[in-house]
Amino acid sequence: MVELEVAQGGVGSRTRVLIVDDDVRIGQALGLALDDEGFDVDAVHTGEEALARAGAPDIDLVLLDLMLPGIDGLTVCRRLRDAGDLPIIMVTARSDSADVIAGLEAGADDYVTKPLVAGELAARIRALLRRRRPAPATPRRLLLGDVELRPDEGVVLRAGDPVHLTRTEFRLLAELAAAAGRIVTRDELLSRVWGYEYHGDTRLLDVHVRRLRRKVEADPDRPTVVLTVRGAGYKAGRVERRPEPAVPDSEPVPGWRG
Repeated sequence: MVELEVAQGGVGSRTRVLIVDDDVRIGQALGLALDDEGFDVDAVHTGEEALARAGAPDIDLVLLDLMLPGIDGLTVCRRLRDAGDLPIIMVTARSDSADVIAGLEAGADDYVTKPLVAGELAARIRALLRRRRPAPATPRRLLLGDVELRPDEGVVLRAGDPVHLTRTEFRLLAELAAAAGRIVTRDELLSRVWGYEYHGDTRLLDVHVRRLRRKVEADPDRPTVVLTVRGAGYKAGRVERRPEPAVPDSEPVPGWRG
């Protein structure tokens, strides 16, 4: 049974959330609670419906229960993540590490456990959507070994090839790059990338670091870009500023935003 505590108020603009839960009553209760929090809500009840509806351009975020009939929630999460970087919050009835880590490894950006509290869930949704904002101020081009980061373009290249990162993964890499080799503690990363309410949730951070390493490291087991500092946190490997190409003002560089 879902317990909901609704806090009045909400965001200034309406965000559309897709609720995926096989329990119709839970979907209705969540829909009413999130509407009071300032969100528009659609609800579906199977994995097949979720995959069909989540591709619509008006869906801003998916709230995905892992226990679904037919196509299960983990498979839905993987397919949505393979298709793009639509924000995903998974809902699990268990808070044990194996269940949570499986969902995060499947591509979820965040997780919540039942019973749900509407105010807390709304805060998680807003925090995740804030990651659409630009990454922290850094030089326009940074090199971390063979990885090139272009923060103002949202572009990452490894050995010259584009690397697709989720918004969360990109912000995590940008935060480490902005520190220019200084150690960033786990709590600092959780606060800057996820929000202050995530302090101490090392599973969330460590799984995202593993996912990031699989994309940017030549050998994720021997990282050189995202380094672990035992007992302290993480830091970027050697960071170099890359000079801008010298071109006349009248000749814009393709792919750059001025």
